[in-house]
Amino acid sequence: MNDEEIDRTCVARCLGGDLDAFSMLIDRYQHPIFNAIFHMVKNYEDAQEVSQQVFMKVYQHLNSYDPNRKFFSWIYRVAMNEAINHMKSRREWEPLTEAVSSRAPGPAERFEAKERERTLRAAVMALDTNYRAVIVLRHFLELSYEEAAELLSLPVKTVKSRLFTARQLLREWLVAGEGA
Repeated sequence: MNDEEIDRTCVARCLGGDLDAFSMLIDRYQHPIFNAIFHMVKNYEDAQEVSQQVFMKVYQHLNSYDPNRKFFSWIYRVAMNEAINHMKSRREWEPLTEAVSSRAPGPAERFEAKERERTLRAAVMALDTNYRAVIVLRHFLELSYEEAAELLSLPVKTVKSRLFTARQLLREWLVAGEGA
């Protein structure tokens, strides 16, 4: 009799009320299941506790085991689910402190972002239309150099040159604090 046949026989006997057959399953799988759980939870006592829960669950749900599948695969899946549930329930939560900020910007950050956007738009609007056009097409509409060149009926080199100059002008304008 191979291992899978032994497992199927034990399960059938358990379902028939034979507790000794379940003891045989525990003897066969307690070490590999404990080791798998221990590698997940990294604590000896927790691994023992979760292992006991696994065997209790296996006993309670033995009628859901499909004898056409490997018993070890089934019990291993139960063990991993229990280990994950255990880790979720034991997750240590740290209280939020002032050092930990939320990802959502607060009113001050939103205001500052709006101000930066307003300042940038004012700077773009202050550019000559030839420079403004390449900035808008490239950075606001996210067109490629080639697409911008086609729309403006210009060579790609001219678009790149205007874009370089426009960025320089914007940088100078923003650093000088114009419009602020």
